[in-house]
Amino acid sequence: MLKIQLDKFNPLSNEVNFDADKLHKIEYGRLLEDFEEGDVYYHPRGFTIDRSFAQEFATTFHEANPLFLSVVYAKAHGFTDLLVSPLQVFNIVLSLGVQNNSEKAVANLGYYNIRFISPVYPGDTITSCTQILSKRERGKDKPGIVHVRTLGLNQNSKVVLEYERKIMISPYKSGEKKKDRPPVPKTLTNIYKSKADLELPQYTANKNLESHIDNYTGQHSYFENFEKGMTFVHKNMRTITDEHVAWTYRMGNTHPLHYDRIYSQGLSGKMSGEPIVYGGLVFAWLIGLASRDTTENMLWDLGYIEGYHTQPAISGDTIGTISRILHLEKEPNGIKNIGLVQLQIIGVKNIATAKALEKYGADLFIKENDKKKLGKEKISEKIFEIERRVLLKSNS
Repeated sequence: MLKIQLDKFNPLSNEVNFDADKLHKIEYGRLLEDFEEGDVYYHPRGFTIDRSFAQEFATTFHEANPLFLSVVYAKAHGFTDLLVSPLQVFNIVLSLGVQNNSEKAVANLGYYNIRFISPVYPGDTITSCTQILSKRERGKDKPGIVHVRTLGLNQNSKVVLEYERKIMISPYKSGEKKKDRPPVPKTLTNIYKSKADLELPQYTANKNLESHIDNYTGQHSYFENFEKGMTFVHKNMRTITDEHVAWTYRMGNTHPLHYDRIYSQGLSGKMSGEPIVYGGLVFAWLIGLASRDTTENMLWDLGYIEGYHTQPAISGDTIGTISRILHLEKEPNGIKNIGLVQLQIIGVKNIATAKALEKYGADLFIKENDKKKLGKEKISEKIFEIERRVLLKSNS
C-alpha cells in the first residue's frame, strides 16, 4: 500500500500569475479529415453495470419483459441472472464512442445491422471500439458521411453487441490541423476480422416451471398471438422531461448538444434552441412503450436492421409508438418452443398514437427518405422508424 504524508495545504492562487501563453482549450471529437478507412478507435472509459443501474434503466424506459426485471424469471429461462436491457447496452456502447466518433457530428444519419450477440449481466463491464468502414466527401466545405462499425465488449473481451451507423461530419476550416491517426491495436484488428455468433442458453419449456412463472407475463404476446400485417397502436405514451439530461451522461454520452443550452442555442437550423434529447434514449423509450403489447414474452432481442431518427425531440415532447408485424417464422433453424418475429417500429411525438394513425394512415410506414420520390410530404410528427427482429416464446 502506498503511504503519503499529507502536510498542511496553503493557498497558492495569489502567488501564481495568469499566463495567457499557457492557455489550453482541449477539443474533443473528430472532423471529417481525421477519419481514415480502416482506422480503429478503442474508446476511453468502461462502464460496470450494477444491478440497481440495470433495473432503473429497465423501469425508467418502460420495459415490461421480466428477463430485465426478475432474477427468478431469467434463471427459469436458462440465464444466470436477470439480463441488462439490450438497449441499455447499446446506449452505453454508442455513448462511449461519441468522443472519438461523433462529438463534432452534424447529425446521426442512421443505425444498421444492430446485433445483440451475448447476454450482459449485472456486474459486467462494457467497453467500446470502432472501425472506420468508409468516408464519403460531398464537396468543398460540405459535411461528409462517415460509416462506422462499433463493437461492445465485456470484461473478457467477448463481443456482446455490434452495429453500424452513418454520421454526418463537418470538414476542417481553413488553418485547422488534422489530429494524429490512432495506432491500430492488433487485438482489436483480430476481433474485427472474426464474425461473432449469437450465443444463448438452451430454452426448454417445463410445465411445472411455466406454471410457477405464468403470471409474470400476459397471455397475448406469445408467438402464436401474432400474424403478418397486424398493427399495434400502443396506447401509453411518454412525456420526456429534463431527466434526459442526466440520463445522457449516465450512458456516457459526451456530446454537448444534449445537455448544454449555450451550445445548442449557438447552432443554426432545427437543432438550435433547447438541448436535443439524445436519440438513443428516444429509441429506448419507444421500444419500451411497445413491450407490453409485443415483446413481454420475448426470449431474445436479435437486433435492428435499419433505422432513422426523422425528427429531433426536446424536453416537454410526448412520444409514442406504433408497431407492425412484417414477418413470422416458426421454429427458426429447427429450434423448438420459439418463433421469430420481424416488426416495424414507428415513433411519433405530440400526437396521440391513435390519432396519428387516423391522420396519416399507411404513409406513417413509408420511410421518410423515400417520400420525395413518391411525391409525398414528410411527416413532422413522426420522429423514428426502424425494423426489429425478436425471438418469442411459443405457447404451444
